Amino acid sequence: MTLQVGTATVQVSTHPHAGSAALIYFGGNAEDVSLDITDIIDAFPGRAIYALHYPGYGGSSGSPSQQAVFADSLALFDRVHAEHPNIVVIGRSLGSGVAVWIASQRPLARFILVTPFDSLGDAAEEQYPFVPVRWLLRDKFESWRYAPQVTASTRIIVAEDDEVIPRSSSERLRTRFREGIVSYVVVPKVGHNTVQNNPGYWVLLNQ
Repeated sequence: MTLQVGTATVQVSTHPHAGSAALIYFGGNAEDVSLDITDIIDAFPGRAIYALHYPGYGGSSGSPSQQAVFADSLALFDRVHAEHPNIVVIGRSLGSGVAVWIASQRPLARFILVTPFDSLGDAAEEQYPFVPVRWLLRDKFESWRYAPQVTASTRIIVAEDDEVIPRSSSERLRTRFREGIVSYVVVPKVGHNTVQNNPGYWVLLNQ
């Protein structure tokens, strides 16, 4: 599927399905989200699937920035919602910052975050404490600002041995949501880029 968002052309990998139910997937940095479609279909049968290609990736035009990604994601959500009002959103890694913002702006049926961060700036600062990354990062994806406005039931899935997003950042994000809406799961013996290799990963997404 192709969307026109202002002057940008946005590519979306899709799996059509009739009915009110859909799922929108926001992947990690430079992730080829088209490769996830088959697994998502298996985990969420009966839902139309939409996976956004960020600006500069997968045929989408433009350069990646928080402003551009937010605009593209909102346009996609509104397009999908017009046909499928029952929407599940998954955000993984960088996509968690996109997904939290969307969930604060629009109604969701369910909300799933995989290896998320409280803010990209804080997560980077913890990984590189001797570099002033907070000041160097142009786009901070401050999920903590938007999480309190989320009302959908939320599942947070983190990797026990995540070498990219510090566990402390994910745990801080957990505390930003309204009381009682978050379930928090740690997947053992996996890293940031291998969490999906756990045999129970896809089951956890749809519990």
